[in-house]
Amino acid sequence: MAHAEVAAVSARFTDKILYIALSDGREIGLPLTLPWLSWLAQATPEQRAHWSLEPRGFAVYWEELDNGIEVSHLLSPQPV
Repeated sequence: MAHAEVAAVSARFTDKILYIALSDGREIGLPLTLPWLSWLAQATPEQRAHWSLEPRGFAVYWEELDNGIEVSHLLSPQPV
């Protein structure tokens, strides 16, 4: 599968890590200590729990936080 075809299928959290499951069977773990995830690290557990998949799963979005994570950024060598 090319990166453009890989989609997010779910998201879950532990205390310090966001896990995003992908349509190709991979799961990416992102420490909330990453500087570009500070907006999510500062969110409450309730806010983190209210995510949605953007059309075709190309992003995970938190409407209440007005921010999200694009799958293409996760799969690039330098996530933004």
